[in-house]
Amino acid sequence: MTTTLLRTAGELHARARAGRRAVVMTMGALHEGHATLIRTARGIAGPDGEVVVTVFVNPLQFGKGEDLDRYPRTLDSDIELARQSGADVVFAPSVDEVYPGGEPEVRITAGPMGERLEGSSRPGHFDGMLTVVAKLLHLTRPDLALYGQKDAQQLALIRRMVRDLNFGVEIIGVPTVREEDGLALSSRNRYLSAAERRTALSLSGALFAGQDRHAAQEALRARAREVPATRARAEALSAIGESRAAADTHAVATAVPGGPAAVRAAARQVLDEAARLDPPLALDYLALVDPSDFTEIGDDFTGDAVLAVAARVGATRLIDNIPLTFGSFGAAS
Repeated sequence: MTTTLLRTAGELHARARAGRRAVVMTMGALHEGHATLIRTARGIAGPDGEVVVTVFVNPLQFGKGEDLDRYPRTLDSDIELARQSGADVVFAPSVDEVYPGGEPEVRITAGPMGERLEGSSRPGHFDGMLTVVAKLLHLTRPDLALYGQKDAQQLALIRRMVRDLNFGVEIIGVPTVREEDGLALSSRNRYLSAAERRTALSLSGALFAGQDRHAAQEALRARAREVPATRARAEALSAIGESRAAADTHAVATAVPGGPAAVRAAARQVLDEAARLDPPLALDYLALVDPSDFTEIGDDFTGDAVLAVAARVGATRLIDNIPLTFGSFGAAS
């Protein structure tokens, strides 16, 4: 198929539209994670719809000392990947097209959710992100927009903005795409040396350790419900590998096994070990949060949660997360 490069909103608005328009917003340097988003958009929009991929490195999202100038610009290869993945249009506006009067005086404010985790580490980042997303939604006029779940806090804030400010667009989250070794795909991965990449695997390793602990807890919880609150219950728990819990029959009969604290501890252990590697991992945060507002969950929490981590390896800052569900009496989601 042919993918058209457009530079102005006027050119995009002049295109005839039949079916639904789906937009995938990127800052370029496209990789398989972006390709998955584009293919998903193509499937949802259908043969009569239109898929638009935006390529715009937004200066408002970069704070002092961050890598705006270093951020890779690879438009030619981006267009080719977009074409192979099913995009109809690559919309690559200039800074003047998006911000014709210079940096905007009026901006979207992310509010309290935008001050937590990534917002605390990168002040102003989410205000800049939401401002450009709002601008690009107006400039592209889509029916639906797709974003990766790797940027879980970003996705949650976009959903909240669209709901709170009555944007007429459907927001769709697409699961994180990983490389074979588990590292979440990111344009910043290319900055890592071989040694740094080995250390960086500790991010996904920590998440998987927390996920495994969670799955074991949920299996234990489900098994515990099937036996009486007696010594038989303790024996049943011990039989599936929880002998430490069976040491106190009364505690086992009444307590929720492990819970969020155990998930955090399992992930933290991997990260603590990574801090002693060469090169070391410098942890920014490890958090287990409610995805509705990104506040830490308590040990009695039930429902959907996000286990999130951010760290630096060398000069490169990476983030990752996985979704979990507590109280489902099943494995991790």
